[in-house]
Amino acid sequence: MIVNLNFGRDHLPVNLDESWNASIIRKSAMPIEADPALAMKRALANPIGSEKLSTEAKGSKTATILICDVTRPVPNYIILPALISELLQAGIQKESITILIATGLHRPNEGEELQQLIGDPWILDNILIQNHYARNDADHITLGETSKGTVVKIDKRFVDADLKIVTGLVEPHFMAGYSGGRKVIAPGIAHADTITTFHNFKFMSHPNADTCVIDGNPLHEEQVEIVKMLGKVLCVNTVLDENRNLSYANFGEIIGSHMKAVEFAEKYVSVTTKEKFDVVLTSGAGFPLDQTYYQTVKGMVVPLQILKEGGKLVIASQCTEGMGSEEYKNAQRQLVSLGVKNFLKHIAQKSFADIDEWQTQMQTKTMEIGSIHLYESGLNDEEKSLTGVEIIDDIELFLAGCMKQKSDGTYPTLAVIPEGPYVVPLYKY
Repeated sequence: MIVNLNFGRDHLPVNLDESWNASIIRKSAMPIEADPALAMKRALANPIGSEKLSTEAKGSKTATILICDVTRPVPNYIILPALISELLQAGIQKESITILIATGLHRPNEGEELQQLIGDPWILDNILIQNHYARNDADHITLGETSKGTVVKIDKRFVDADLKIVTGLVEPHFMAGYSGGRKVIAPGIAHADTITTFHNFKFMSHPNADTCVIDGNPLHEEQVEIVKMLGKVLCVNTVLDENRNLSYANFGEIIGSHMKAVEFAEKYVSVTTKEKFDVVLTSGAGFPLDQTYYQTVKGMVVPLQILKEGGKLVIASQCTEGMGSEEYKNAQRQLVSLGVKNFLKHIAQKSFADIDEWQTQMQTKTMEIGSIHLYESGLNDEEKSLTGVEIIDDIELFLAGCMKQKSDGTYPTLAVIPEGPYVVPLYKY
């Protein structure tokens, strides 16, 4: 049996022996919008918790639209033309509209990557598009502190705009429950000090800082508090199916509209299983998420509920851009040098996490349960040594070694998640 794992811009075919009786875990079939542009117009005309965008925009002289960076497959080519058309019709001059790329602490998106991200030549030529730089102090305004003590600094290009609009993709997120909405603001356009506070060990180690968990999730709670400091914020939310087709879109006040999108998504992204597995084969979700090892960690953490103690997690991720940031590499060096227990002990007392250290902390969750085995095509030898996991050269050969028949005639149990962290398997006994 051939199973195609998401891998880069294509798929990685893996031949599974039929006798293994693998459980293939996918989303249930999702509805698809036959006319995505029409669906976006319909969303703007039927707001949730706000007036129509054309009404909200009246009287505004400036507008800032937040978009996710290139690590998220947000359908900007559908969203942005509809939004900007409405703003222009409402009387906002094109020179007064800014598209701000919510990079968080990621690198800026420029050149061909920017063209790919925006997806519309007219917008590229006529609208100001800028990257957020979390470490530029002068770009941020301090809004106050959250109830948990996080000092909130947000990009002033968004804070100062008359009309504030967020766009994003609602999908499972292994720390914040779901992506999109409030997350595009924080960490998306937050200062490094703000990000490294609510990404510290205390937040990351909370049991509710988990995939598809909203209630009691400290990151979600922090993000909502930060949003409320900004006054009125509008939001476009989208949900995509396994093949990146538009399945759902809405518009409105950011908290309410985002939760409506979460309610839609959770019906499809969570898949219940009645057993845990000896071997879990998954992916880094394909392009753009699997371009770095940093993002690949999401695919390692999301299936934890269905991995047996001492089990093997096998993940295929292209990693053509290498590990990620230099700061992340440093965190991985510490993990490899100290080991899991000492690494966690080392970071536990920090008020501010080191940049990107939280991704290393998340990787340890899987390492505490079983072993991780990575098939990739983009890491050099030094980078491979920093992963802290076993690198495998032949995924089929490795699986064959894992799935040897036992003395009682049975085989180890195997689950396969072709879409990676965009599908959340839940163990229900």
